[in-house]
Amino acid sequence: MTSSSMNSDTIVVLGTGGTIAGRADRATDQVGYVAAQLAVADLLTGLGPVSPAGEPWCVETEQVAQLDSKDMSHAVWQDLATRVAQHVARPDVQGVVITHGTDTLEETAYFLHRVLAPAKPVVLTAAMRPATSLQADGPQNLADALSVVATAAQTGAQGVLVTMAGFIHSAWDIRKLHTHRLEAFSSGDAGPLGVMAQGSLRRFRPWETLDPKAQAVSRPYGLDLVQTPVHTWPKVAIVLSHAGLDDTLLRAQLQGWIDAGVRGVILAGTGNATLHHSIKAALEHVDPDRTRLARMLCSRCALGPILRADPDPAAQHLDLSPVQARIELMLRLMRASKVA
Repeated sequence: MTSSSMNSDTIVVLGTGGTIAGRADRATDQVGYVAAQLAVADLLTGLGPVSPAGEPWCVETEQVAQLDSKDMSHAVWQDLATRVAQHVARPDVQGVVITHGTDTLEETAYFLHRVLAPAKPVVLTAAMRPATSLQADGPQNLADALSVVATAAQTGAQGVLVTMAGFIHSAWDIRKLHTHRLEAFSSGDAGPLGVMAQGSLRRFRPWETLDPKAQAVSRPYGLDLVQTPVHTWPKVAIVLSHAGLDDTLLRAQLQGWIDAGVRGVILAGTGNATLHHSIKAALEHVDPDRTRLARMLCSRCALGPILRADPDPAAQHLDLSPVQARIELMLRLMRASKVA
């Protein structure tokens, strides 16, 4: 860790790798790069005195991981949540910035949001182009993330946020929608929380430490829940509904998952979270009494709420992406096991 002198306005920057820390052989290469090559401290080099007051940032840096975010693991999440909680609890720390890859950014943000729901801002940022690019977007994204934290006392910024391409998103609503555009992320119908321009924040709607749309899942789980060894975390798989789904193959897959210790499944339905009839048939075959697999329903559509009154109380549905729903069900199963 590198550190500045102790200051009540300290910002901790935690690095996990990603494209923002990536390198390519040519400055014109936007996709043929290797992610996670630069240390997090190096990402701050060259930002200069870009704080709102025109003074250098008072920062500490720590390398929590160094990986391509497609390879993000539960072990890294556990370490990251622990370090974030420890730093946020420090009175000298104003907030935390996390540099990350874009591929699993919405998953890490949601995990931290549901486990911690911190009162101080924890801002994830990333890049769609490597650090060696002639038009690298990482430096501006990082500067914006630092600005969100640095101005938190004036703006009230709090909770887990994502800053990309000038926009500030909540961990609840964030989705990656594009493979390579700089504006690759969206908050869907809710819209971004705000926008950054020249280090100034313009807020559009309230900060969401606890999601007001779904009070049943708004209470944070707490760090203690995820302190158990990661190999004991409940296994949750995702079933994607699609045309031509083969009931025989799905039965074999579900049975194999159960044999491998899977305890829950996310049912990613089409459209308004509707499921191919083969999914229901396969589930009835392998788990007729609903005791082997916990289930949660969501839509495979990237955007839009689920508008239905499901008569089956066991088919919980949330306006989450399938990968976020997997995290939610995993945490619910962990909590249920702890209570039991």
